[in-house]
Amino acid sequence: MKQKISITINKEMLKRIDSIVDNVIIRNRSQAIEHLVNNSLGENKTAVILSGGDEKSMKISENEYRITARIGKTTIVEKAIKKLRQNNFRDIFIIARSNILTSVFDILKDGSSYDVKINYVEEKESNGSASSLRLINGKIKTGFLVVFGDIIFDRINIEELWNQHVRQNSIATLMLTTSSTPSKKGIVKMEGSKILKFEQKPEHSDVYIGFSSMFVAEPEILSYRGQSLEYDIFPKLAEKGLLQGHLSSEKEIHIHTKKDIRKYC
Repeated sequence: MKQKISITINKEMLKRIDSIVDNVIIRNRSQAIEHLVNNSLGENKTAVILSGGDEKSMKISENEYRITARIGKTTIVEKAIKKLRQNNFRDIFIIARSNILTSVFDILKDGSSYDVKINYVEEKESNGSASSLRLINGKIKTGFLVVFGDIIFDRINIEELWNQHVRQNSIATLMLTTSSTPSKKGIVKMEGSKILKFEQKPEHSDVYIGFSSMFVAEPEILSYRGQSLEYDIFPKLAEKGLLQGHLSSEKEIHIHTKKDIRKYC
């Protein structure tokens, strides 16, 4: 049973709520608010696995891509899907080139056996991670999680990252960890949880907090111009005060080679 309530919301937030009314699925402001609350707190959150880029560069061996690499009795993408489902992400988009998507489909099919819905988005060409992510423009109406397809993130507390983003007024909230090799990551300068500056793979840095290939974002991020998230979009958002960070004591594991798999196992 629904109950009528009265709430106070600032004008900018109200504009953002009204922007998802499409008169098809979401017909009015009340439905929009209910939809947003369900997606923030409920069982049907959205995630994007970003695995764009040239197929050759994404290969880990002759017959395996990074995202489909075997880890013991499972694969990287299966580990990702199971972790996402444990955290109530049931609508999942996978962005990649045709042959990569085919390999992923052979493993996951439509996702029903994992209790999720898999949406396959083909990338035909791309000039960077932001260009790849824009392929979901218009397909997602609410906040969503983005995970890069070549990482293992079993120990990462996704719920804390998500909840921090929901509490704050930002376009994106990045998962951050400490790094002993800042020249290999996107490095941030922070004040509290606000990211003041984002610099991708600086030649020299005295800051050791870096981007961990996972973030939560609002659909507005897709309207920002630029080819790369790390070189174009994140620095712009930081300059505008619209980029937040969530610091984690646990780290993601990147799988780029067979050696990386052996080290993990």
